[in-house]
Amino acid sequence: MKSARKKSIEPPRQVKPEGYQRRKPSGWLSINLLLHREALGASLRRLLLAPFTSAMAIIVMAIALSLAGSFYVLVNNAQQLVDNLHTGKQFSLFLHERISDKQAANLAQRLQAYPGVANVVLISKQQALAEFQQYSGFGAALNALESNPLPAVIQVFPIQEITETYQLTQLLEQAKNEQEVDFAQIDMDWVARLQSIMRIANQVVMLLSSLLAVAVIFITGNTIRLELQTRRDEVVVEKLVGATNAFICLPFLYSGFWFGFIAGCFAWCIIAMMLFMVSSPIAHLSLLYQSQFQLHFMNLLESVGLIFGASALGVLGASAIVSHQLRLLKPE
Repeated sequence: MKSARKKSIEPPRQVKPEGYQRRKPSGWLSINLLLHREALGASLRRLLLAPFTSAMAIIVMAIALSLAGSFYVLVNNAQQLVDNLHTGKQFSLFLHERISDKQAANLAQRLQAYPGVANVVLISKQQALAEFQQYSGFGAALNALESNPLPAVIQVFPIQEITETYQLTQLLEQAKNEQEVDFAQIDMDWVARLQSIMRIANQVVMLLSSLLAVAVIFITGNTIRLELQTRRDEVVVEKLVGATNAFICLPFLYSGFWFGFIAGCFAWCIIAMMLFMVSSPIAHLSLLYQSQFQLHFMNLLESVGLIFGASALGVLGASAIVSHQLRLLKPE
């Protein structure tokens, strides 16, 4: 009877609606934002309080990042130079002897309308004979010929976007199908060799950049480890009062962020200075070769990627070393 009476006076349970989630306090977000802001400012102040140690680590990181960025910019400019080279990418179409200059001009107009063709140059029979007389040294012997034995030639220059061998081959086969064309000539081996060199250069840059990124992570981790050793008593007290590892790690993560961010900015300045120093000699050299080549620096997206990538490497190095050290640290 007692158990039945107790059961009868129990208040009915409230049924929570489906999908119900317990709401966090309204000030939870503001508290976390305040916590992160304080950790961000405190880590920057600690970095400024040890200028010599911080500067040494930042300079080494900046040099490593600037090397990786310089290799990237160098390969990009080399790729631009290769794309601007028409020699090797162009091919020549030799027409049948019966084709007149008017028919050759009509063919040149049709070829100019091809997708992937940037420019077409027609060399008539008379122009070909005049060039051969000028450069061959057989001018007197050629004057004795009754007719011109040289055919008309059309030189086709592909657009800069066409860099792969298969693209050039497709364009060449399409042009060879014209009935006025006798045969075509192109130095595909030269193009293939150049593309192979650029692929190797890109892979080397990726490998070196990866190694330098690992070096930045280790430099940041070693710097944060030294800072953690100097603040060991503070960390022990925080553990004794019940602070979580995430709370303890937060200022060290922001320290790694500041190291990476400042090093990335310095690396950007170093790369810009290096390009500024060599831009004038390269511009003078390009003028001697009658070229319009100019060095290109990082665009906005690449610059932002360099700086925030360096910041991410700093955070990664700090996270790895702090989490490892906290697991080993046992307060007595």
